[in-house]
Amino acid sequence: MAGWQVPLTRSRAASVPARGHPKLTLAVLVRHGTTSTTGAVLPGRAPGLHLSPKGTDQAKAVAGRVSELARRPVAVYASPLERAVETARPIAEACDTGVEVEGDLVECDFGEWTGEKLATLRKNRAWNAVERWPSTFRFPGGESFPEMQARVWGALERLLVRHQGESFVAVSHADCIKAAVAQAAGVPLDLFQRLVVPPCSVSVVARGEHGIHVLCVSSTASLGEIGLS
Repeated sequence: MAGWQVPLTRSRAASVPARGHPKLTLAVLVRHGTTSTTGAVLPGRAPGLHLSPKGTDQAKAVAGRVSELARRPVAVYASPLERAVETARPIAEACDTGVEVEGDLVECDFGEWTGEKLATLRKNRAWNAVERWPSTFRFPGGESFPEMQARVWGALERLLVRHQGESFVAVSHADCIKAAVAQAAGVPLDLFQRLVVPPCSVSVVARGEHGIHVLCVSSTASLGEIGLS
């Protein structure tokens, strides 16, 4: 099912730069494709997890959709984990560029929970905090949600400055993208779990002269009109 999109209509003219104004800078956020553990295990940063055949097909499909953007991305960045790099490669090929690894796009450090089955973790009393009060939660031996959000948003801030007036792709992970979209939209971190970011869905955050805008979230539909101003 396609994610919801915010069309750029005349009713939003006061908040979105008009024609002739400085161009929006677009951060195109892509979750990696499906793996053999998606939805069953919390893989975290453990190495060696590759895209499944389905995930490979998803990566090719999202590459075609990203290449339809009115302003084709000039750069593709990826989390250093294999599943993210493998998703980024066909996107980079479709955009006639390369893949640059950006360490701060990496998955949250789940610490001692890395590799655990989600069905088991959901029975843990601490899981309630993960779902309802993530701003207060730190994974045992790992990272807190606020630390993850600050890390990922910091990376996107640097890239938005580097590519001012251009578009770029950042391939990352579900929680990372949810946290970044929440930051962009001004949504409290304790509500970020309400967002759903399926494999190879696309969310677009833009910076213009009037600040940050969220142009679409978790889209699996055509992206051809995203970013027109």
